[in-house]
Amino acid sequence: MQLEVGAVLEGKVTGITKFGAFVELPGGKTGMVHISEVAPTYVKEIRDYVTENQTVKVKILTIGDDGKVSLSIKKALDPKDSRQRGSSSGRPGNFEWQPARNDNMDFEEMLLRFKQTSEEKMHDLKKYIDGKSGGFSRRGSR
Repeated sequence: MQLEVGAVLEGKVTGITKFGAFVELPGGKTGMVHISEVAPTYVKEIRDYVTENQTVKVKILTIGDDGKVSLSIKKALDPKDSRQRGSSSGRPGNFEWQPARNDNMDFEEMLLRFKQTSEEKMHDLKKYIDGKSGGFSRRGSR
């Protein structure tokens, strides 16, 4: 099968590295999906998004003179599919700036929900900041 740039194909993930995933395309040719082309959000750990032997839809980005095939999973996604999953914002954690309105909730329920969400986000932020600094000061005690 002749591969051409821009074609969207299905392939099987044959290997995963810290920088990307190798995908076997129809016809036996193998291409690579760089970690930045796996999902429309920031990908820290590629194994959170793909697994070996998984069938994925990929778009051919480039075919080098040396025969190397560069692929993208995120560009093969249908734009309306990514919106349905809530990842169209491109923000980690799929944060919704304007959550779906629920007119059935009264003010107290909305306030309770807001407070709960805020506390969860503050807890996550604190955990992240503590993890960055290791939970101790670099200067030591004075």
